[in-house]
Amino acid sequence: MKHPTQTIGPIGVIGGMGPLATVDFMHKVILATAAEHDEQHVPLLASNDARIPRRPAAILQGGPSPLARLQELRDLLLAAGVSALVMPCNTAHHWHAELARDCPVPFPSLIDLAADAAAARTPPGVSIGIIATRATLAAGLFDQALAVRGRQTLLPSDQLLDDAILPSIAHVKATQLDAARPLMQHAVQRLLDEGAAVVILACTEAPIALVGAPPTLLGQCVDTTQVLAEATVALWRELGVAAAT
Repeated sequence: MKHPTQTIGPIGVIGGMGPLATVDFMHKVILATAAEHDEQHVPLLASNDARIPRRPAAILQGGPSPLARLQELRDLLLAAGVSALVMPCNTAHHWHAELARDCPVPFPSLIDLAADAAAARTPPGVSIGIIATRATLAAGLFDQALAVRGRQTLLPSDQLLDDAILPSIAHVKATQLDAARPLMQHAVQRLLDEGAAVVILACTEAPIALVGAPPTLLGQCVDTTQVLAEATVALWRELGVAAAT
């Protein structure tokens, strides 16, 4: 007799933004799953095709929108029979509402999940630091999400972005992780020194840059990739329960 989860499709991953960040997300899903055998892991069907118009250029410079390509990848995954969708890229969530509007399967928002996680760790009224691309910051993706949860955002200065955060992200995309680490550590510590209660790593390259950083520093961060991975595992369990009833 088949287990109920064998009758439902895998969870689709709209990835490639960037490729290493997608692999990091899938790795974290595997580690977050309580499994003893292969078949007990969360089935993922991922698009790790990075041929997507650049999100920062679209938001900041009026460049080509990635929406049509994201819709195409979403529809490819839906046609393949996925039971839910996730998108491990913070900046791409500028288009999440449009992607989710006519989506027939669950498609949780990484922004909402991360804001919930930050709020769960802090009292109302505190400031939450944001490590992100300039496009994510300009789009205000976390400002409203945290405001409705009674928290403020503490954003990096332009100088911190230019000197540390953006170069670190670029190093990760080029797989130059040793060069990325000290820059990202400096950026997180700066926001903590400026009064952030915790720092949201609101770029999926940021936690990769921090691999090997001191545990005390990592403990003051909210890793959006980890948050999405744990939510994906929980979603798979919910789908299994629903299939069994």
